[in-house]
Amino acid sequence: MTATTAADQPAATTGGHPQRWLILGVICLAQLTVLLDNTVLSVAIPSLTSELHASTSDIQWMINAYSLVQSGLLLTAGNAADRYGRKKLLAAGLALFGLGSLAAGLAESTAQLIAARAGMGIGGALLMTTTLAVVMQIFDDSERVKAIALWATVGSLGFAAGPLIGGAILDHFWWGMIFLVNIPVAVIGLVAVLKLVPESKNPQGERPDLLGALLSTVGMTAAVYAIITGPEHGWTSTEVLLPAAIGVAVLTGFALWELRIPYPMLDMHFFRNQKFVGAVAGAILVMFGMGGSLFLLTQHLQFVLGYEPLEAGLRMAPLALTVVALNLTGVGPRIVMKLGTPLTVTVGMTLVAAGLGSIALIGGGADGTYWGMLLGLVLMGIGLAVSNPAMANAIMSAIPPEKAGVGAGVNGTLAEFGNGLGVAVLGAVLNARFAALVTVTATSLPAALAAAGSDAERAQISDAFASGLQTSQLVGAIAVFAGGLLAAALLKRAERTERKTAGDEQPAVAS
Repeated sequence: MTATTAADQPAATTGGHPQRWLILGVICLAQLTVLLDNTVLSVAIPSLTSELHASTSDIQWMINAYSLVQSGLLLTAGNAADRYGRKKLLAAGLALFGLGSLAAGLAESTAQLIAARAGMGIGGALLMTTTLAVVMQIFDDSERVKAIALWATVGSLGFAAGPLIGGAILDHFWWGMIFLVNIPVAVIGLVAVLKLVPESKNPQGERPDLLGALLSTVGMTAAVYAIITGPEHGWTSTEVLLPAAIGVAVLTGFALWELRIPYPMLDMHFFRNQKFVGAVAGAILVMFGMGGSLFLLTQHLQFVLGYEPLEAGLRMAPLALTVVALNLTGVGPRIVMKLGTPLTVTVGMTLVAAGLGSIALIGGGADGTYWGMLLGLVLMGIGLAVSNPAMANAIMSAIPPEKAGVGAGVNGTLAEFGNGLGVAVLGAVLNARFAALVTVTATSLPAALAAAGSDAERAQISDAFASGLQTSQLVGAIAVFAGGLLAAALLKRAERTERKTAGDEQPAVAS
């Protein structure tokens, strides 16, 4: 009790919590486990199909149940952390994630595995919001950008390592081990959190916004569901339009409700803050380009260049390794401190756009090679290492410290939304271009190639698919570049407003 009380005190006088870097390591380990589970399941699909007799629909729900529940609960989880205590919710998230992993690893049917993945999504939502909120509490302004950069690095590492770790495990064990390996990490993380992490929460003790929590969860879940299922059912189908309409209507109701109550879960007046709006716009569009491009790249490497899933994962690793190298060496945070947020965002998102363009123009096409893609992957990695921490810090610094959990929930929700939107929009561009070049009834490239009647027809189909990939990657590059300019302009304008306000508040000094 005494240690916890003392731990809450020193931030103002010592530059942060005395064990802040050790705590950051624990937080990053917990978050890495959550992020791995976004991608690790992809390499287990053949095993699940044969051993659990899972259908294509079952596989989709095994993957989507996790991200759907997690994204739907992010805002609610962040608000609960602010109210009831970030340490408590972080510990609860680790416990739920560990129990969900145990249930998933021991599942004997597809229904059990889908339910377990949904339970893991609840734990994941608690972890994703509380980790960033705790970072904001234990680091002061002088070290916060570097800490957020390291926290953001884990996201890239999680993406790259998921298929690699999953493939290595499946080479030696049965599919359940990809979930059971989470348990020791969750136990170690839980013990470390209980022992090291100081408790923090909103000192005002605001009343819970139960209706707001319900509306945000239902609205986000419906919207994300529509985005996830769009490519499968078609964007004009009832299966997509109905949840999309429900999501828009419920989220509109959520915004109106939040504006009229005294203790809102998400203060809609944040959106009057130009710094917040600029960072929000940049975060969505970076994840739009990132999520969409990675969706396209995996298909390019496997369908056009002919690599197996594990080989494709290895060849995408340079992107994540570039992010990790720049942030671990402190280059990314130093750029933010030297250039300032607006210019950093401009540079970072321009590099991401250049990377996408390089992949399309140099590494794209049916005659493209992996080496032609490598430059683009490295450029994207540099751009993400520079821009992501700057925008996460801008979002969090635009929100009062006592609302850090909600800020982390907003940040996580934007990432999920931008990622899903990128896959949806760039995937639609790919399909439209593909359909314009060749007439096929199959819904995927492998099916179209299998249905082809001759080698010449198969070559024509492959060329059309490669051309569709190029077009969609260029659309992503343009969107990211334009988004970077927009976000930077809003952030620059917000900084001028802040300086003007600060100057007006200074007392006049006689000359």
